Amino acid sequence: MPFTIASTVTFEEDIKKSRFQAIAAVVENEQQVKDFLEQYKDTSTTHQCWAWKIGHHVRFNDDGEPSGTAGRPILATIEGNELTNVIVLVNRWYGGIKLGTGGLVRAYGGCAGQCLLLAEKIELIEKKEIRFACLFNEWAIMQYELMQQQIEYQEAYTDTGVTVQARLQVHQLEPLRLKLQDVTRGREQLVLVEEQDNE
Repeated sequence: MPFTIASTVTFEEDIKKSRFQAIAAVVENEQQVKDFLEQYKDTSTTHQCWAWKIGHHVRFNDDGEPSGTAGRPILATIEGNELTNVIVLVNRWYGGIKLGTGGLVRAYGGCAGQCLLLAEKIELIEKKEIRFACLFNEWAIMQYELMQQQIEYQEAYTDTGVTVQARLQVHQLEPLRLKLQDVTRGREQLVLVEEQDNE
């Protein structure tokens, strides 16, 4: 069973005068990876090394450290914890003492590992994309329902009402379907959006 982490966690340690800071976060697609790396871009660091895994897709970056000493050990800790949909960024502020390749592998892998130990592991629950429409006067009730269930959504306003695209966990489908039927008196249906797999 694949796991992901419940929320963003950070861990810092000093190793031979270099400061290492790991940040682990949940990512569901490459756009979220880009947003995360943009958000945590820090020009004061000597190196910003990272690795991520989403399903079967993995990437890592040594950011100027010797090849294989940073990104790959970070990825190894993600996979060793049976995690997916996770990115771990390890920042390094160089303190003047070289660690050598073995030391770097231990530092980056160890810091990432300590960070992931702090994270709450949760079972990765499959999510589905759905669409539905409702009238303006029905939207407040539907919006309240989405927020109560912590369902991520985007709404668009049309001449006649609101169209909504949402991502929700499989077990949330039925209650939302019933709510929509109730609110719209059976006029509207939830539509499952089959995800296009562009591998």
